[in-house]
Amino acid sequence: MATVQNESFRDTIGTLDEEGKRKFIFPKKPSGKFYDYRKWVSYGLLIILFANPFIKVNGNQFMMFNILERRFNIFGFPFWPQDFYLFVICMVIGVVFVILFTVVFGRIFCGWICPQTIFLEMVFRRIEFLIDGDRGAQMRLARQEWNAEKIRKRVFKWFIFFVISFLIANVFLAYLVGSDQLFLMIEEGPIKQLHNFIALLIFTGVFYFVFVWFREQVCIIACPYGRMQGVLLDNKSINVAYDFVRGEKEVGRAKFNKKENREATGKGDCIDCHQCVHVCPMGIDIRNGVQLECTNCTACIDECDTIMESVGLPKGLIRYATEDEIEKKEPFRFTARMKGYTAVLTILIGVLIGMLFLRNDVEAVVLRLPGQLFEHKGENISNVYTYKIINKTMKDYNDIHFELIDQKGSIRNVGNLHFKVKKEEISEGTLFIEINRALLESDKTKVKIGVYNGSELLETTSTNFLGPRTFN
Repeated sequence: MATVQNESFRDTIGTLDEEGKRKFIFPKKPSGKFYDYRKWVSYGLLIILFANPFIKVNGNQFMMFNILERRFNIFGFPFWPQDFYLFVICMVIGVVFVILFTVVFGRIFCGWICPQTIFLEMVFRRIEFLIDGDRGAQMRLARQEWNAEKIRKRVFKWFIFFVISFLIANVFLAYLVGSDQLFLMIEEGPIKQLHNFIALLIFTGVFYFVFVWFREQVCIIACPYGRMQGVLLDNKSINVAYDFVRGEKEVGRAKFNKKENREATGKGDCIDCHQCVHVCPMGIDIRNGVQLECTNCTACIDECDTIMESVGLPKGLIRYATEDEIEKKEPFRFTARMKGYTAVLTILIGVLIGMLFLRNDVEAVVLRLPGQLFEHKGENISNVYTYKIINKTMKDYNDIHFELIDQKGSIRNVGNLHFKVKKEEISEGTLFIEINRALLESDKTKVKIGVYNGSELLETTSTNFLGPRTFN
C-alpha cells in the first residue's frame, strides 16, 4: 500500500473540522463515463424501488415487510410467522451475498446500489446543482448573508426536498403496511387512518433530516457496513484505488508543467490538482488509500481521467484495481476465500429453493386439548382437539373439512362440519376424533388427518390419539 507521510487524516473523519464541528461537503458536479453508467443503474433501481410495493403476484404484494403483523412478502412469496425460518434463511443469504460481493468488489454496493447513495447523489444533489449551482456557487451561497436571493433559493430547495421526502415516505409505508392500506388511507383520509398518517409524518421527517442535513454522515456514522470493510477487504479485493506506483514514482507528485519531461525528472503522473478531492461526495483524498468514508462511487475516476486526458497523460491513474495489481502487477484471481463464500451462498440458495417447493399454501395444526383424557362413546374412544388452519393464499377456501387418513374413524367439528377460511386469515376451533377401540393397537396411536377443500387435499398433519392401556 502507498506510504503516506502525514497520517493525521486517520485521526478524524472528512466531515469534521479541526474543532470537531460539522464540516459540510460541497462536492463538484461529477461527469464522465462511470457517472453516466451510475445514472442509468440508479434510475433503473429507483423505478424498481418505487414499483415493488405496488406490483402483485398471484394477489400477493411483490415486496412487503410488515413487521408489526410479522407478515413478509418477498418476490411475491408470502411469509407468515410460521414461515419465519424461511425469512431468516433469506436474510442470511442476503448477508452472505453482500459479504461475497464486498470481498470481491469492495464497497461498490454503497456507491452503485445503496438507496441512501442513490437518493442523495442522483436525486437530491442533482436538484441542488440545478438550484444552487456547482461547487463554487454553493460555497459562495453558504457564506452569503441571508438576502432575498439566498432566502428564495433555500426555501425553494427545501420545499422540493420536503415533497420528495413525503413521496419516499409514502412508498416506504407501502412496504411496511402494504399498498392496499396506503390507498385506504388516501381514500378514507388521515383522521380514520391516524396511526398510519402519524407514521407517514415521522418517516417524512426522518428522510427530510437525512437528505437535507445528515447526508453522508449516515454512511460514516450510522451505517455498520462501512466498518465491515476492515474485516472483509484484503489486497485481493477490487476497489477504487489510486495507482501510487505510477502517481508518485521516484520524486513524488508535482504540479503540471507542459515544458517539462516528467519521465526524465522522475516525477509521478499525479499533478496534485486536487480535483479528485473536490469531486468526492465524502470529502476524502483517495490518494491516501482505502478509507472508511469511501463508497466507491467512481467520481474520482471520472475526474482524474478527464484531467489526465487534458494534460496528455494516460488514463487510469485512479481506477478499479486490487492492491496487488498496483503494487505487484498481479492480475485479479478468484481466491480460495471467495470460492468458500460462493460455495456457502450456493448451498443456502439450494436449501431455500427446496424449502420453498416443500412449503404449503395452507398450514394446519391439530393438538390435543391440554388436561383432557379420552372418553368412552359406546364401542368408540373419543379425544378432543383444537385446530388452527392458516390460509397463506389470496383466495378463499369455502368447503374446508377434516378426514382421517389411513385410519378408520370419524371427525366431528364443533359447529359446522364444513366451514370457510378466508384469504390470508386464520381459522381456529375444536374437533372430536372417534375411533373404535378394537382398532387401537396401543394406548397412544399416531393418526394422520387430511384437510380438504371439497375433494381437494390441501394439507396433512398428524397428532396422537389416546386410548385405554388394556383392551378386552
